[in-house]
Amino acid sequence: MKIERRKTRTAEVYTASLNDIMFFLLLFFLIISTMVTPAAIRVLLPNAASSEKVVTKKNINLIITRDLRYYINDKELAKEDLESALDLVLKDEKSQNPDVDINVLLQADKSLSLQDVVDVIDIGNKLQVKMILFTQKPE
Repeated sequence: MKIERRKTRTAEVYTASLNDIMFFLLLFFLIISTMVTPAAIRVLLPNAASSEKVVTKKNINLIITRDLRYYINDKELAKEDLESALDLVLKDEKSQNPDVDINVLLQADKSLSLQDVVDVIDIGNKLQVKMILFTQKPE
């Protein structure tokens, strides 16, 4: 015996509250993303009219802050240990990728004396590595 229903039922999903939920999620992620600051070392770069963006495959970041603190790839070291640490990082990168050119990206604060920057460039010349000095376009 087959019982037939007079009204056919259709399934509906009530989605009016989903708009509110999506709005609150979007608001939450926007607020959280503005609070998160990257752990970067701030350096005021010198100005140069011919600045250009450099994109290379293998880079080692070398940063000199205004108070003469030295960082290689965000790892702080003393000035005396700079040459040996840079040589160690270069050898490590060369062992991983022997046919890729490695550049040292030098980010020196613009308040430093010229001698401090030349000392670091001299270390790069001893190690026979190409050093690129970061600058920024004047505003």
